[in-house]
Amino acid sequence: MTSRGVVRERIIRVLLNEPEDSHTKYKLAKNAEASFPWTHEFLGKLEKQRLVKGTRVTDYSGLIKYWLTIRSKPQKREYMHKDPISLLKQVHMQYALTTYQAENLIQYYLFPSRTDLYIITEDTEKWHNLITENGLIGKGNVRLLTTDTHVFYNSTKKQGLNIVSIPQLIIDLFEEGGVCTEAAEKLLEKEESKIHAVRPQ
Repeated sequence: MTSRGVVRERIIRVLLNEPEDSHTKYKLAKNAEASFPWTHEFLGKLEKQRLVKGTRVTDYSGLIKYWLTIRSKPQKREYMHKDPISLLKQVHMQYALTTYQAENLIQYYLFPSRTDLYIITEDTEKWHNLITENGLIGKGNVRLLTTDTHVFYNSTKKQGLNIVSIPQLIIDLFEEGGVCTEAAEKLLEKEESKIHAVRPQ
């Protein structure tokens, strides 16, 4: 059974990816893989905090900050590999880049010093074997992250590489801290500008 904490994150992830009230509460529940009663109840809580109105996000940055307070951290495994990007372009397993590499592809602000990617938990051993064929175990330039599979929601592709959705990337950059916080703030500002551009004044 999926925990309520995980379901809350799923709902927030869908809301931030589609902030313009483009879905009914039923569709939101379906996209979040959540029950309608729990979705309805949680939306009510978000409305009381003035973060949403119905399924429309009214405070994008506020909802991001709220997500940061409740998010569950992924499990991590670290490796060193001489050319992780070339490796990723050859794999047929599901993954999505986040933090440094993903931000560099989207915004080009951070130096891609580490390759962080979400993978399916069931594929962990396959990834381990693949990376260690020409790599090493331990703190290095690659991190495999495992968590709820809904993290892949609305992921995109750029330059032949899979990337998490922009809201997920923003959250992960904030969580990483340091220079990643600056990159997250820049991305957040861009997303809010897009929303303001399409909403009537």
